[in-house]
Amino acid sequence: MSSYKNILSLKLQWVLGVLCIFLSAVSYSATITNARVWPAPDHTRLVLEVSAGVEHKLFTLNNPSRIVVDLSNAKSLTDLSDLSLKGSPIKRIRTAVRNNKDLRIVLDISRSVTPKSFTLKPNQQYGNRLVLDLHEKKTTSNKPKVVKSVDQQKKRDIVVVIDAGHGGEDPGALGPGRVREKTVVLAIAKELQKLVNNKPGFKAKMTRNGDYYIGLRQRTKLARKYNADLFISIHADAFHKPQANGASVYALSKRGSTSEAARWLAKKENSADLIGGIISLDDKDDVLASVLLDLSMTGSLKASLGVGSHVLQSMGRMARLHKKGVEQAGFVVLKSPDIPSILVETGFISNPSEAKRLKTRKYQKQMANAIFKGVYKHFTATPPQGTLLAYQQYNRALSSPKKYKIQRGDTLSGIAKNHQVTLSQLRRENRLQTDIVKIGQVLRIPAS
Repeated sequence: MSSYKNILSLKLQWVLGVLCIFLSAVSYSATITNARVWPAPDHTRLVLEVSAGVEHKLFTLNNPSRIVVDLSNAKSLTDLSDLSLKGSPIKRIRTAVRNNKDLRIVLDISRSVTPKSFTLKPNQQYGNRLVLDLHEKKTTSNKPKVVKSVDQQKKRDIVVVIDAGHGGEDPGALGPGRVREKTVVLAIAKELQKLVNNKPGFKAKMTRNGDYYIGLRQRTKLARKYNADLFISIHADAFHKPQANGASVYALSKRGSTSEAARWLAKKENSADLIGGIISLDDKDDVLASVLLDLSMTGSLKASLGVGSHVLQSMGRMARLHKKGVEQAGFVVLKSPDIPSILVETGFISNPSEAKRLKTRKYQKQMANAIFKGVYKHFTATPPQGTLLAYQQYNRALSSPKKYKIQRGDTLSGIAKNHQVTLSQLRRENRLQTDIVKIGQVLRIPAS
């Protein structure tokens, strides 16, 4: 009888133990299973992976500066104090249990930030996430602005803004062997940056230099901030069938251009933006603003298709092309009304052979070189006004003017008009006393 009671007691203890474990597991509505920190130049993102949607509150405390996040009915299964905080304004992360069931996370802050939090629903790569963005406050410099001389302004660099797609919490497409799009395109973007900066008369700016995410609209804002002559967004395509392959170049679609123009005109904050750095829309009536914006976007789209065609041809000499012509789509990063913009798909990362090439340094350099050759060819044909490239071409034209042989029906005034020079310039260059010309006569055409 005694042994029977002992067995019964042991069974009861086991049942109670299992019940306690079960109750402890279900007593929390969410658990933190993983965490990541993504430092960027202007903000830091802390991502908490949670087992389910979680309610939270965020507030700040001073002296010393702290950011507090309270999670309702939650606990952490990962040690947040082990996270690398290098490059971020976070000095330390502490956690504590509140009310026996809630979790408090405290971030000790080293410099002034503005916190913002939001939740993300599960996708193909991640589950539920709680995101905390710490935006650093801009500091104004008291240093006097350096005013460039007129001569310097006439010889400015052509500014190319290079945008490596995705980044940080957004890895982009995943290829065989877990090749990540965000890593490949950043490597190509950095190679392209070197090529641009090494060419006299060109300057490269990057939307991101590391593994962090920047919003799509923010990328075009950076291009405008840098007064870009060209915006290039670099990506690596993916498809559900691994057979898809080839590089592509995209420009904005006409439909996307029309919808973007409507968005700019509708939003009050956009009306004060400069179009091409010259024209402000805030003091124009609706009809005039619409016409000016339409002209600006039409010009930018034409230039985008032009540079895109040169880049596509150059890429076609070293890689297989997915389509022979520049394609058009409504990508958000292409929707800048005053900056020619293209999106380059460097290949299909979902294709095993292309993924293998894309992750090699050699192929990344080849791809960057092909893109730059196309860009350089475009700008040597149509250099922007005021740039060093335009200045050099003008000087070459002065030193070696073009020649034109008179054809039947030609007039001096017609030749001047066709070559965009004045009649007096044409007379002076050729030391002509009259406007009479003869068939077969060779004229020197001055630089326009």
